[in-house]
Amino acid sequence: MNARILTSLDDPALPGMLNNGMIGIIPTDTIYGLVGAASNQDAIHRMYHIKERKRQPGTTIAANPGQLIKLGFPEATITEVAHYWPAALSVEMSAINIPEYLSTGQPVMAARVPDFDDLRSLLGKTGPLMTTSANKPDAPTATNIQAAIDYFGDEVDFYVDAGDRGDRPPSTIIGFETDGQIIIYRQGAVVVQ
Repeated sequence: MNARILTSLDDPALPGMLNNGMIGIIPTDTIYGLVGAASNQDAIHRMYHIKERKRQPGTTIAANPGQLIKLGFPEATITEVAHYWPAALSVEMSAINIPEYLSTGQPVMAARVPDFDDLRSLLGKTGPLMTTSANKPDAPTATNIQAAIDYFGDEVDFYVDAGDRGDRPPSTIIGFETDGQIIIYRQGAVVVQ
């Protein structure tokens, strides 16, 4: 196998790999995710192609709310939900000002600031990453690196092995009605009333 196996999100090579357009599998605050730098159009196109999912995009993860605002997420919504973060809570919000290669024409996109210090440190060096679960369509999400390798092999450039993550609940996903009421799309790691 040509893909590199790394053992930590702190690996000094990782920010450069992502900033240079590589894509790979990393641990998030919930499960393993397939990731690429949100600022790199070629990496995102490649990531979406590898994922083979009909409906794109995935979830944008960032080191802080400011990174999401800079990417084009609505400042008013970010300000309203920032008190939840960092947490395994993804928020669906307007994608009208998000680059089309990221949104793929979808009217809304999900984003979060993950509750994982090592990941936020990496995001501070790379900027936001687009992530989607490490699996192929209709297959279970990879809970360990071997399962991810079985799905993707050398289609990705690297894997970061953080052991088994099968005991972690998925992120909670929320959005907002036009009147501002919270919609809970998925109750997961973070309980929202």
